[in-house]
Amino acid sequence: MPSVPCLSLSERQAVFLTVGFYMISALLMVSCNKWALNALRLPWTLLWCQMMIAVALLKFTDYLGVLKMPVIRKDVSKALIPLISINVLGLGVNTLCLVYVDTSFYQIARGLVLPFTVIFAYALLGQSSSKLVLGSCFIVFCGFYTGVTSEINVSQLGVFFGIISSITTSLHAIVIKKSLAAVSNSSIDLVYYNNALSFLAMTPLIFLSGESSSVLEYFNKDGFAAFHSFLFAALITGIFGFLVNLAGFMQISKTSPTTHMISGAVRGVLQTLLGYFAFNDVITTGRLTGIVLILGGGALYTYAKDQEMRANTKPTYIPMTHKDIDNDDEGHKEPEQA
Repeated sequence: MPSVPCLSLSERQAVFLTVGFYMISALLMVSCNKWALNALRLPWTLLWCQMMIAVALLKFTDYLGVLKMPVIRKDVSKALIPLISINVLGLGVNTLCLVYVDTSFYQIARGLVLPFTVIFAYALLGQSSSKLVLGSCFIVFCGFYTGVTSEINVSQLGVFFGIISSITTSLHAIVIKKSLAAVSNSSIDLVYYNNALSFLAMTPLIFLSGESSSVLEYFNKDGFAAFHSFLFAALITGIFGFLVNLAGFMQISKTSPTTHMISGAVRGVLQTLLGYFAFNDVITTGRLTGIVLILGGGALYTYAKDQEMRANTKPTYIPMTHKDIDNDDEGHKEPEQA
């Protein structure tokens, strides 16, 4: 009988652990960032500290011999400029969006990731989409529109940052796939380059944003207590920032886009619940409807892509007996020359 291709147990476990690691890290990262930003309105400084801690942790794993970090090369750094640019911009707008909106509304503000992903896949990769995929994008857009227009006190600036965040997130996955070739397809090398170069690129932004003066004023006002609070917030968000960064690269490189989309949908549901229970967010009817439509559109997209993959996968026939082999040879004989 024909053999049925399937993942080995170890591969299934790797996918499960990777997706679980990503979702847990992302949820903890959002909650820690929201807590830190509620206490300290210093988004660029906190991001800079996160990058610094991530680089320090990566170097520490190299020192222990757990992971091997690459030596920064100029040619590789130049090839990764698009990735670093999108990463810095994406981290910035993600954090600024979280400053202005509730944790539960964060899912809606960044709800246009799927439509932008389909648009960029067509514009940059030439990948056309089926009517079902386009229909899922329309449902997601309706969810975004419903969620945004139903809120009375929603921050327009937060929504703007959410839209930019959707664009950068859509581009990020595409750029990561293309950037892996520059580091010989090593996810760990790409994580190190990404964090080290983003740390350097983010340094001048602290001064350009005026946060350097705010940090000094904050320390002068409250003294050691302020320094303790800042250090604790930076350390916690830095550790989870490192984990979610590593988890994101692992998931994108180890799983399919469908798996990535499913985990994102599940994370959206958990994130909404987190905002309700941890931060006392108000879940209005319009907000809930918007979230349901966004997640429903994502589920329809996942189904559509799964059907496309099944349609494009041809079953492989493997002969199991000598009779099958003989019949297969007879069926594939070359025609005799006249």
